[in-house]
Amino acid sequence: MTPFQTLRGIDILVTGHTGFTGTWACHLLHMIGARVHGFSLPPPTSPAMFDLTQAQETLQSHTIGDITDPDALQACFRRSRPRLVLHLAAQPLVLQSYRDPVGTFLTNTQGTLNVLEAARLTPEVQGVVCITTDKVYANGGERRPFIETDPLGGKDPYSASKAAAEMAIASFREVLTAQGRNMPIEVARGGNIIGGGDWAEDRIIPDLARAISSGSPLTVRNMDAVRPWQHVLALLHGYLILLDRIARGESQKGEAWNFGPADQTPISVGQLLEILMSQWTSVPLQVQHVQIQLQREEKYLLINSEKARTILSWQPFWFNVRATLETANCYKTSNTDKSELLFLTQRQIQYYFKL
Repeated sequence: MTPFQTLRGIDILVTGHTGFTGTWACHLLHMIGARVHGFSLPPPTSPAMFDLTQAQETLQSHTIGDITDPDALQACFRRSRPRLVLHLAAQPLVLQSYRDPVGTFLTNTQGTLNVLEAARLTPEVQGVVCITTDKVYANGGERRPFIETDPLGGKDPYSASKAAAEMAIASFREVLTAQGRNMPIEVARGGNIIGGGDWAEDRIIPDLARAISSGSPLTVRNMDAVRPWQHVLALLHGYLILLDRIARGESQKGEAWNFGPADQTPISVGQLLEILMSQWTSVPLQVQHVQIQLQREEKYLLINSEKARTILSWQPFWFNVRATLETANCYKTSNTDKSELLFLTQRQIQYYFKL
């Protein structure tokens, strides 16, 4: 692979590296020649893509720790001396945020501040890319894509904790400016991720994979909910552009960026399932609808990514059908021969970036 030559040989710390997106990030950064370090809790699921794809072998250092522990985090920064930081670690599940709202805020808001403080105290750190979510916007049910300057909010604890993290980031930028510390903090607000290797609970595609594997009914909360679905590699492409932007000295204080699919291609949960099922299996699947009283999610959510397309020249190369096809291929491979998942992951990365 030849893109992002600026990142070759650079020490990059990835928080949350044992998770679904973090594992893909480790493989991608390793393939472009970066020196990758990781700080994370143990893999959050079993099976886990981190284990199945031997992702630890891509790392210069592998630290198991919690971002809510500032001492452990700062010790990792002192050992690895990263030049760039990709902050992925989070409590990413909406339903889990209702079960543990305090823990969600500790991880997503205070944990982000801990990462930024560790970076501030490490002279080698040139900048940080923080990943939040498309759900940070104050969503009043508007059927329009949100832009980066729209007000932040969040009715559920997950969304609110991520919006609070963004407010903390904005404040931290001002602290850095006042201290004369040149350390831009870029923020990526990504759409709903799909891709092989995700086995988290309460997510539609992992739930579908488990239902197909076990022959049990698939439980769906809202078939009509519209979300900005996109493949994990589309989002990682955006994150790498921001890391490269910092490495080149083209980033100032940092700002927020939406990374979502083309605005003309929104699809619902039901439509996503139809595409997946047509490519995945011919066996009829029973679908059960369930209403969760604690849940408060908006039916319609889209983000406008014109800013990233215009300024960063970013765009997703795999759209709904292709993204779901590649996703289904990974799950089918992991069901039949898990040893092939690493090869398929590397092949998808190579092909995507050839585009």
